[in-house]
Amino acid sequence: MKNEIPPLARELNEILEGSVIMDLLSDFGKRFYFPKGIISQSAEAKEHAHRFNATVGMAYSGGQPMFLPSVHRHLANLQPEEIYSYAPTGGVPELRKLWKEQIIRKNPAIADKNVSLPLVVPGLTAGISVLADMFVEVGAPVVVADMFWGNYRLIVAGRRQGTLATFPLFKKGDGAPGLDLDALETTVRESVHNGRATLILNFPNNPTGYSPTQQEAAALRDRLLAIADEGIKLLVIHDDAYFGLFYEPGTYTSSLFNELADVHPNILAAKVDGGTKEDLTWGFRVGFITFSAGGATTEQYEALVKKGMGAIRAAVSNCSRPGQSLMIHAIKSETYQQEKQLAFDELKKRYLAVKEILASAELPANVRVLPFNSGYFMAFELLEGGAEALRLKLLHEKGIGTISIEDRYLRVAFAAIDLDKIPELYREILASMKKTG
Repeated sequence: MKNEIPPLARELNEILEGSVIMDLLSDFGKRFYFPKGIISQSAEAKEHAHRFNATVGMAYSGGQPMFLPSVHRHLANLQPEEIYSYAPTGGVPELRKLWKEQIIRKNPAIADKNVSLPLVVPGLTAGISVLADMFVEVGAPVVVADMFWGNYRLIVAGRRQGTLATFPLFKKGDGAPGLDLDALETTVRESVHNGRATLILNFPNNPTGYSPTQQEAAALRDRLLAIADEGIKLLVIHDDAYFGLFYEPGTYTSSLFNELADVHPNILAAKVDGGTKEDLTWGFRVGFITFSAGGATTEQYEALVKKGMGAIRAAVSNCSRPGQSLMIHAIKSETYQQEKQLAFDELKKRYLAVKEILASAELPANVRVLPFNSGYFMAFELLEGGAEALRLKLLHEKGIGTISIEDRYLRVAFAAIDLDKIPELYREILASMKKTG
């Protein structure tokens, strides 16, 4: 009875049967479901219990959630229901619809494709973690670039006991810098496990700040389609944490989800995004997962989302209600797009300032700047190592915080530095590099 699939999970599995979604689900994913317990009964009561609703574990007074004035006075522009009520497990319906509209606005090619309603998760980390729970088996490889966000290791290897199969993000040797698509394709093929493979694409990339060119995006899509044509089932997770921060002409400015959504019956694309960086709401912990599988039906998307809701319910119950409420009001605001543009313009100025400084900088022979064109970061590669020593030197002698990675790379978050301070920051970094070298 150890791994017996519960009846509600079996019902969802029957709906998903015959789709790439079912073929990709992990043992966890096959066993999970959204229970018909307190949460679902409370949702039914909210719709139909017109006299008294005695279902949810909350205290009400006069039809509104009770609250402490010492808390509420800091959120006076929101209604009590928008602050203190539990959010539905899948997220506030209005926000889910608004975010789907935003995805389509930012990725117009998705408008005519079949994609799920976004599922709200408590931040992008949780989005990646929910997907890992649902699709990564113990011992199975997940393909990521060698320049990857460190939390992938904790989620995939630590939490799910999978493995990370890495490929070089950039080409080596002479010629123009760019993505090593040959290495990506080879690693995906070598990582096929039980007829399926999982790949995480993170652009703009953390830690390098690189995004594909339009040509690279098309070539990457074509390579994955060729693999899918061979009968291999692909889960492609799009970690779009820094989406929208593209600073150079010729950069692919949509999510690669745009290219892989509803495009092939052997590909399930999952877009993980949120207001965290896009809307400067880091502490809200409101993210989204949006699914698209070639040929999937609306009923199958609903079944898949219910499995995701089950994973959320089992871990955190639901996501922040005030964070979701504030995002709803922000997105509906007449000044929302204008405010986002102002933030983008400021970050682009910082990016251009860094580019200008590095274009004329005299770097030590053992240091090179990795390609960057987007996002929050850029990174130096110390060819002979010593990134940790440099980080400590900058920190303790200069009072400058940076991130060292594998003692070979130094990541600098220029997005965190005011424009007028950037020349001073890089002057100190470059001077310390020369002394260390």
